[in-house]
Amino acid sequence: MTNSNLIPSGTPDQMPARLHPGTSPQVADVETPANDPGQTESRSARTTPADAALARLETLRAELDTVDIRLRETLRERLDCCARIGRLKREGAIPMMQPQRIGIVQQRAAAFAAEHGISPAFLRAFYELIITETCRIEDEIIAAGPARS
Repeated sequence: MTNSNLIPSGTPDQMPARLHPGTSPQVADVETPANDPGQTESRSARTTPADAALARLETLRAELDTVDIRLRETLRERLDCCARIGRLKREGAIPMMQPQRIGIVQQRAAAFAAEHGISPAFLRAFYELIITETCRIEDEIIAAGPARS
């Protein structure tokens, strides 16, 4: 199983209820016998700190799932833009490799990392992966030759 199989896909309305942002699992109001046989108590009234932590964990995971959806969509948009750049480079006979542009992107990532307390090594590696995929896409587009009408 690949990691991509572990990542939920789709829009929030296509996601299971537990993945919706701002929702948390509800403890069912199940009647259980109390000490006095003539009385019952609600199980939700006995929520423990561990139960509350688990409910909050599910809420935070739902929030993270929503962020992941936006991240994947943003990455798709970026790759689509790079494909358009590849077609423009092919049409204009512009070399695929633009080292100065890669340097600018990496400098911006480093500045962002420093400003937001993110590991510069992580962000650099993240962008290296993105740039590698971008170059692969542009190479394929340029190698395909002129667009046919």
